Amino acid sequence: MKVVILCGGQGTRIRGIADDLPKPMIPIGNLPILWHLMTGFARAGHRDFILCLGYKARVIKEFFLNYEAHTTDFTVTLGPDKAIEYHGDHDQAGWRVTLADTGLDAMTGARVKRIERYVAGEENFMLTYGDGLGDIDFDALVAFHREHGKILTVTGVRPPGRFGELDGDASGKVFEFNEKPQATGGRISGGFFVCRGELFDYLDDREDLVLEQEPLRGLVRDGQMMLYRHDGFWQCMDTYRDFALLNGLWKQGEAPWHST
Repeated sequence: MKVVILCGGQGTRIRGIADDLPKPMIPIGNLPILWHLMTGFARAGHRDFILCLGYKARVIKEFFLNYEAHTTDFTVTLGPDKAIEYHGDHDQAGWRVTLADTGLDAMTGARVKRIERYVAGEENFMLTYGDGLGDIDFDALVAFHREHGKILTVTGVRPPGRFGELDGDASGKVFEFNEKPQATGGRISGGFFVCRGELFDYLDDREDLVLEQEPLRGLVRDGQMMLYRHDGFWQCMDTYRDFALLNGLWKQGEAPWHST
């Protein structure tokens, strides 16, 4: 299944990290959080990625254009017989990465709409943000989505209440979605979605179209949004505390998102 990743937001303001670095390129260890995210999908068999680029798109493009140089040792032969020899293998062989420039100032809904052609003909696709990690069981998530047949499945998690809160009935049907409310103890959107192609009927090309507002509320109104409950690890990268936590887990060899 194709995986769409929103990578176009403004640069990080995390202390100690360059202000002009796109959030998906914030490092965990010596590789970007985006790499960690994509590796999780790839382990579950999802290796066809579409990256919705915007702010500092060139940084992400350069990383993938020179991926072998970033991730392996290599030998350069200079002169008329110039050549580059890369040493060793890696687990990313076979990844297919489409780097789509979706505009500098576009909001999330517009970005998704602008990559519609890259998922044309697909019954379902996955969608997430480029700055969050979790030990999501993607097989179970996809199976749940296919079983209920609605347009969109959202993964609900239980971190501190700072994000869009949602809730659903016993079957998983979403009946409420509130963007960044006061904490009430309910689940919040973990940002891991599975979508049917009909999602694009709720989107348009307006620069200011925010996926998490009009489109998702429209899906809830029409009874087309379902909740997949995830009680495991989930963490976004918004603050220096988040940065230190994720890097600490990685350094200690205790990264839950890497063990699924």
